[in-house]
Amino acid sequence: MSVEKNTRPLDEGIVKDFSSRMSYGSYLQLPLLLSAQQPVSQPEHHDELLFIIQHQTTELWLKLVLHELRSAAEWLRQDDLGSALKAIARVKHIQKTLTEQWSVLATLTPTEYSQFRGFLGNASGFQSSQYRAVEFILGNKNAKMLPVFESDPESRTMLEELLHAPSIYDEFLAYLERHGYEVPRSVLDRDVTQAHEFAPELLPLFKHIYEHAADNWAAYEACEELVDLEDNFQLWRFRHLRTVQRTIGMKKGTGGSSGVSFLKKALDLTFFPELFAVRTEIGQ
Repeated sequence: MSVEKNTRPLDEGIVKDFSSRMSYGSYLQLPLLLSAQQPVSQPEHHDELLFIIQHQTTELWLKLVLHELRSAAEWLRQDDLGSALKAIARVKHIQKTLTEQWSVLATLTPTEYSQFRGFLGNASGFQSSQYRAVEFILGNKNAKMLPVFESDPESRTMLEELLHAPSIYDEFLAYLERHGYEVPRSVLDRDVTQAHEFAPELLPLFKHIYEHAADNWAAYEACEELVDLEDNFQLWRFRHLRTVQRTIGMKKGTGGSSGVSFLKKALDLTFFPELFAVRTEIGQ
């Protein structure tokens, strides 16, 4: 069927009556979703909508990241490495989207942001419970973060649970131990409420896996997936830092942090340090 007058005719079978049917908008609860953007600046500043949508979409993606990482942890517990790696692969694609998204916010100039920043009060991305949950499930645990969420019992409970649960890395190491690899007891029995720190006793294990990849392909592939995960996370952190520096310079953060200098410290945090350290050992 050709197009006439630059107008596409509708197929006869297209549904038009949604008085008793589920529609696209009702399935996605679009009236609720699209009414959630409520600028607070007075008078309303044109660019505040960008700022709100940027952070709301980030939170939606973080919700999916948590969903996938929780599932990955459970699949590792069930010895289903394939499903766990599939979930991690999806997270990697989400991370790419989240990192590229900073370029949209970077179109907000310092002058434009300064005209509504004061209306944010102490609201800050530092207070994102989902971002903190992702850090916790990946192994960067810090109980000192919990008081920030005292006024939000649901978020605090979620973080408390993740604080006491094994991280993805803990679950992977336990998986390796169950499958015949010699994982040191000191690592398996560690206090999971603490951030994982570099454990040199793990290096012989990973050196063996990497130097005999063909004989340990599943473990080798999993290690590289985790390396990708951390690399992507660090790229996100760096892009965040540079966007903040570009927009507010060296000003303090709205949540009370030192701003850029505080964000720089996050670049020194690591999730899977042995998987990077082993690269120095391979071939020696």
